[in-house]
Parts: sequence; C-alpha cells; structure tokens
Amino acid sequence: MRLKFSKMHGAGNDFVVLDGVRQAIDLSTEQWRKIADRHFGIGADQILLVEPSSRPGVDFRYRIFNADGGEVEQCGNGARCFVRFVHDTGLTDKRAIRVETLAGVIEPRLEDDGRVSVDMGPPRFDPAEVPFAPGDLVAEGEGDDCVWLLPVGAHPRRVSVLSMGNPHAVQVVDDVDTAPVTTEGPVIEHHPAFPRRVNAGFMQVVSPQRIRLRVWERGAGETLACGTGACAAVVAGIRRGLLRSPVDVETRGGLLSIAWEGGTVRMTGPATQVFEGEIDLADRE
Repeated sequence: MRLKFSKMHGAGNDFVVLDGVRQAIDLSTEQWRKIADRHFGIGADQILLVEPSSRPGVDFRYRIFNADGGEVEQCGNGARCFVRFVHDTGLTDKRAIRVETLAGVIEPRLEDDGRVSVDMGPPRFDPAEVPFAPGDLVAEGEGDDCVWLLPVGAHPRRVSVLSMGNPHAVQVVDDVDTAPVTTEGPVIEHHPAFPRRVNAGFMQVVSPQRIRLRVWERGAGETLACGTGACAAVVAGIRRGLLRSPVDVETRGGLLSIAWEGGTVRMTGPATQVFEGEIDLADRE
C-alpha cells in the first residue's frame, strides 16, 4: 500500500497528515506505529487523518493517532496544521472551518498574519468528564480551582485536573528546565486515578501573562509543544489566581497565545508544512 502524506509541525509538535478524502485509509495499530516511527517510518508525535464529515454544518472529520498507535480525542497543535493542510491542498477554500473530533466540534481559522487560531471549546472540570477517579485523594482549594494532592513517588504533587477534550494534570514548578518531566511524567500518565491515562503538564509562571511549559503527552512522551496542554495550563493558572488572559506560552518548540475569559478557550500559533512524500506500507493483515 502506497500513501501520500504531508509532514507538518505546530511549534515543533510534529505530525504526519494523511488525506483520507482523496484516498481510502484504514490502518491497523501496527501500521500507525510504523508511520510514526522515527527510525523505520516517517517519524511524528501524532498522525492526523482528514476525513469527510457526515454531520450537517461540519466541514471535515479530524482523527488523531498517537505514536503508540492509539486514537485520541483532541490535539490543539494538530488542529492548526489540519486547517492549514485542507486549505493549502485545495480540500477547501474557506479560511475558517468546522471540524468534528472525538471530543466535539472545533473551529480553526487561518489568520491574516499567517498564524492559525482555534476555538478549542470550553474546559471541563467535572471528574467524570476528564475522566478522573480521585477516590480518597485529598483536594485543596486555591483561588477558584480544586487542586489535588497526587501521590508521585515519595512526594505528592499538587495538580489541577481538567479536560480540553483530552485529560490533563497540570502542576506549577519553579523551573521547567529542571522539572522531573521525563521521570515523573510517565508515572502521572499511568496513575490509576486516570482511567484513560493523562497528559502531565509542568508550568513555570514567569509573569501573570507569560508562562513556560513542558508536557509529557500520553502515548507520545515529551513533545516540543502541546496545544491542549497549553490551554489546560493557562486555564488552571487563571483559576488558581496566578494568571490573567491572554497568556503567552513558551514551549520548547515555539510560542503559543492562549485566551480564556471563562467560556471557550482560543489558541493561536504557527502551522508549518515541512515536506510532502509517499510511504509504502505492508498491507493490513
């Protein structure tokens, strides 16, 4: 099987984008893993699949597969690349589109300055919607937020738990450069309180309108940027009384801008095509 693809990135969070409108795509978990493999495939944090939508008033269906082959609900940096891809490849001439995801409908828009904005929808805090099963974990109030003491190794970590269409646990650290992202990130990801695993965010507050952020993403490990992670961190920081909208988010791959006034979250940032190509995959067994 030969597939055409585009390689793209949003602030260093890199993607393989597949056109499932003009070519039929039905891959196995192992085939998704092969595409994402940086040694034996193309290499990517996630693979994005563009499909037609059957819902009225919605332009496309947007599916996201992590490097481990698992399908997930949402990816913010990918959403920006998605609208850039469908516009630049002629699948639409609209600059603003409505896109169906597993988490609901989002609305990405190409801006005049070349960046892309995405209405990511409202954050969700109900544990059942994250999903989050705190059990007997201790909670503390901070501002308007509920901060949970999550056991991680020998020390509990104070995390804000919320969903941006996918689950996030955000903690505040003194310095993201020395934060234990690669050691504690996997522990938090697989903590039993998160039945679908979780993205672990490590946020350093620089000022009320600027943070530095690293995210350990479930199924992908640490990435250079995480769009939904940036949204979750800003929302958590505002609720905890540490930040005010809009907030610039410094990631290792670039700068994102997040705005939240209590309703939907709007994320703005870059979306860049790197190259196009074709890949041969063994037929699905």
